[in-house]
Amino acid sequence: MSTSVTAALEALSAAERDLLEKIHNRGSKDAAVQLGGQSDEAIGRILNAHNPGEAVDILMQFPAERRPRIAAATPFGRGEQWLADQQYKRGSVGRLMERALAVFRPTTTVREAVDELRDLVKKAFITYGFITESDGRLVGVLAFRELLFARPDQPISDIMVPNPFSLRPEETLVEAMKEVVTRHFPAYPVCDEAGRLLGMVRGQMLFEKQAFEISAQAGAMVGVEKEERVTTTWPRSLKSRHPWLQLNLLTAFVAAAVVGFFQETVDQIVVLAMFLPVLAGQSGNTGCQALAVTLRGMTLGDLKPSHVTKLVLKETLLGTFNGLGTGLIAGIGMYVVARSQGNPNAMTLALCVMAAMIISCTISGISGALIPLTMKKMGADPATASSIFLTTATDVASMSALLGLATLLLVK
Repeated sequence: MSTSVTAALEALSAAERDLLEKIHNRGSKDAAVQLGGQSDEAIGRILNAHNPGEAVDILMQFPAERRPRIAAATPFGRGEQWLADQQYKRGSVGRLMERALAVFRPTTTVREAVDELRDLVKKAFITYGFITESDGRLVGVLAFRELLFARPDQPISDIMVPNPFSLRPEETLVEAMKEVVTRHFPAYPVCDEAGRLLGMVRGQMLFEKQAFEISAQAGAMVGVEKEERVTTTWPRSLKSRHPWLQLNLLTAFVAAAVVGFFQETVDQIVVLAMFLPVLAGQSGNTGCQALAVTLRGMTLGDLKPSHVTKLVLKETLLGTFNGLGTGLIAGIGMYVVARSQGNPNAMTLALCVMAAMIISCTISGISGALIPLTMKKMGADPATASSIFLTTATDVASMSALLGLATLLLVK
């Protein structure tokens, strides 16, 4: 455990430690509700001992007039830094910035730096020293091991790493991780376009935050908000999930309306009802595969505008050929079932199933790629309830294709 974490925990009372444990692994809204009855000073101490990447989200759940008071109660100006980070978008490096505490001028001597660090490391976890000019431009990074071998009167400009790597606050977490994945530093300076030091971000925090975003993606696809955790209360989970289930019910009525439209066909050829869920399930899986690949590309930043057409074409071809392969087996199944029932149109029904499978899987592949892209273009989270809209598209496509072909070829 780092000295900064130890110091932060030691500053808490027993009751405050219990609260810290209770908000661990909770969503920011639930955590803010849990802390709401505490004093500003107590909340500041608890957030100081909490995960910095989550502390800023919790702070923003409090009323606007209370945030500055809580921020002022956190040591080393961390709260003020969290408030400043809100100018950056969610999912950006800027939202995870911490204040850089060990900042020195190039002319600072080793003795002066060590004296200052000796006091700082008792209260905060210091990884590197950052060397800046008077205008705030970052010119070097100081690795503390170099202090062991330097002369006390030597300026730290002689032992610093010049022209260090840095991140930009507006960079997304995906962009940042691509840059740092081969560097493996415990902390990275964050600078503006002019090279002025704005703060620092810990490598562990970058990967933890992005890992959470990726883990939340699966739930978002079916209407589970990213804030929901295992410990989220059931009334809050109900409030966030139920509207999406109502939307799903509405879209299910659309698919039911398709079956209702072809009710006469189903009444005449009852065996068709047996194969409706087969087509819906198969085309749904095809669409989910395309959806998963598209969302992965968007999350990792691999899906550029120039790749969209190629992606859609790829998923169209995959849907068609997958539909052909599965449609052939489904068609044989229909033929066997229809023949066993003595249906004289067994071959025609088999061809209808095969053709419907190809059509529905092709449409599903296209939908799986286009739905998240469309939602992103509209300014919505591309993962949010994507599977609900995809299910509607696949159900309507599969049922319309099978019942429509059967009506056209067999119903007089």
